[in-house]
Amino acid sequence: MKTKRIDPEIQLSLDLVNEGYRKKAWHGPNLRGSVRGLTPQEAAWRPAANRHNIWENVVHCAYWKYIVRRRILGEKKGSFPLKGSNWFARPEIASARAWEQDLELLETCHRTMYEAIAGLRATDLLVIPKGSTVSNANIIRGIASHDIYHAGQIQLLKRLMR
Repeated sequence: MKTKRIDPEIQLSLDLVNEGYRKKAWHGPNLRGSVRGLTPQEAAWRPAANRHNIWENVVHCAYWKYIVRRRILGEKKGSFPLKGSNWFARPEIASARAWEQDLELLETCHRTMYEAIAGLRATDLLVIPKGSTVSNANIIRGIASHDIYHAGQIQLLKRLMR
């Protein structure tokens, strides 16, 4: 069976998104590592009124992975499983089941985005998709940075909480 050769530029993009989300990195915890082992109550803790908690950061990151996939594939709006956009209020009563479902949503959105990136050709990186002002390459670098940014926020929230 012949395996598909991935363009080096696409492989670099895949490496970037995985470093921000899943793989061990020199910069510290990645997004997935930053939420590992948290209880629903810890994820729902707020540092102050009208401030986002870890749980909301997780769903926010899932949403933007969905947006990246949708943009680079040219898909229509409206298929994210939660109503709304960007920031989503999460359950006031933190249940283990709801927390697990939102962690799974993050994982699914990462996987489907990763698969979309893996299906690109190097020339696709130069394309500016509909609804965007920047190229696919910039969008992909941006989502990797977005994960690292929110991993850092989550680390700070964990320190404030404890």
